[in-house]
Amino acid sequence: MSHFKSSIAACVSAGMILLGTPSTSAAAMIGTETLASQTLRADTEARIQTLLSRDEVQSKLIAWGVDVEKAKSRANAMSDAELQRVAYALDQQPAGGDVIVLVGVVFVVLLILELVGVTNVFTRF
Repeated sequence: MSHFKSSIAACVSAGMILLGTPSTSAAAMIGTETLASQTLRADTEARIQTLLSRDEVQSKLIAWGVDVEKAKSRANAMSDAELQRVAYALDQQPAGGDVIVLVGVVFVVLLILELVGVTNVFTRF
């Protein structure tokens, strides 16, 4: 019985010692380009999500048979290149919130969703 108690005590002691050992972690400097890229992506995603949250855009998506929540989640899953294309299309539109601009942006988003394979809006025509 004494051998059993000493083996348990040894295991508990080893566990306590290992719990107190600090773990190592890798740290590195974040480059300016990486930080700028992440910030640009976050800003572009926020712009697209704001656009998809507008009532006019949501009603148009529903009219075209696109689930709004799926469109939002797919917009979040777009690659950096796709986000840049959408941002470029948004930047090329004239300011003022014109209805034609709204339809153009919705068309670009639907086109990207069609190319990714989420919707089949354009294959029905």
